[in-house]
Amino acid sequence: MAGFIDILRSGAWLTRERIRLVALAMLAASVIGAGFLIVTSDGLNDRFGRPLGTDFSNVYAAGSYVLDGKPTAPFDPALQSARERAIFGNATQFYGWHYPPFFLGVAALLALMPYWLALLVWQGVTLGLYLPSIRAILSGRLAHNKEAKSGHLWLLLALAFPAVFINLGQAHNGFLTAALIGAALVQLDRRPWLAGVLIGCLAYKPQFGLLIPLVLMATGRWRVFTGAAMTVALLALTVTLAFGAEVWTSFLASTKFTRTIVLEQGATGWYKIQSVFSWVRMWGGGITLAYAIQGAVTLAIAAALVWLWRAPAAYPLKAASLVLGCALATPYSLDYDLMLLAPAIAYLAAYGITHGFAPWEKTIVAALWIVPLIARSVPQATLIPLAVPVILLAFALLLRRAMDENGLWHFAARALK
Repeated sequence: MAGFIDILRSGAWLTRERIRLVALAMLAASVIGAGFLIVTSDGLNDRFGRPLGTDFSNVYAAGSYVLDGKPTAPFDPALQSARERAIFGNATQFYGWHYPPFFLGVAALLALMPYWLALLVWQGVTLGLYLPSIRAILSGRLAHNKEAKSGHLWLLLALAFPAVFINLGQAHNGFLTAALIGAALVQLDRRPWLAGVLIGCLAYKPQFGLLIPLVLMATGRWRVFTGAAMTVALLALTVTLAFGAEVWTSFLASTKFTRTIVLEQGATGWYKIQSVFSWVRMWGGGITLAYAIQGAVTLAIAAALVWLWRAPAAYPLKAASLVLGCALATPYSLDYDLMLLAPAIAYLAAYGITHGFAPWEKTIVAALWIVPLIARSVPQATLIPLAVPVILLAFALLLRRAMDENGLWHFAARALK
């Protein structure tokens, strides 16, 4: 047993050959599985009666309402469900529309195409944004490491990342979220205005931007903050002019359904939601207790981020901490949203390759990479959540390394006085 723990601690088990083999096997299995669903479908629905791309059906249905001149309709669950049934058949499952009005324009553009083409365009374009953002994170860090920059192992790992296939299977927006935050972090100090625009575009998924403004203000990155605020304001103005002010009142009214039915009552399924809130609810805790614990964790993460980003720590550790913090801070995050881990994994891996890995780091980075594969199935079968504990542990180890490397224990002691 001691030997096994030592292997995990050192990360000696994580060889280059083993990494490549697992990634290739994951990629092959996912391609075969996706191919089977496609060839056994009827063009719109798979062999189980679900729309191909499942959750993308709500985007397409919402877009069709916009084209009909009814941009407020997607925010009404009854109307949205009726449109989905009209397109995909009466047996289709309801996939709710929970986005702010910012996303209506994209949905309308996609709805101009036949469903299968819209699905391919949406996933192809956003995947094409995700991969360069990961490459951009890695390129500067690995430029002087011949072994790391040789070949295309990074591309294999980025494509075989299990969250990629969860996102593809549900045709969701995880690629876009990962691309926006990954690219913003790369550009944060190089091109602050561009970083601000990218962060502002995250407003389409606002639950993942809770802590970013706090970090920007705490570190005095006012150009980034202003760029983000101006982008959100411009998007809001454009949406209002295009669709009318009613879309905002309809959206605000729809948040009650999202909060009470989907989140608090767990209509989606506790095992699907990857958050501290869902963890508490899955284990029988009440709504008030779940909010209290989620709030405490979010405040602790926020305080740690402000401290770390103001401290003289290495930028990759700061960047990875912010990504992990964004994933932990929200009560509403599903397994396809674990795509958000990709930029954090890239920053942690690149920093470890160039500066060496601390104890347990190789194993925790590998755990972050593999956990989306079982983040839903294991808690569904056992009520034991995996994603949130792994992310919390990765965040704690990251803080520990920053403190060890930069003498920040002293810095922390002074901050607490």
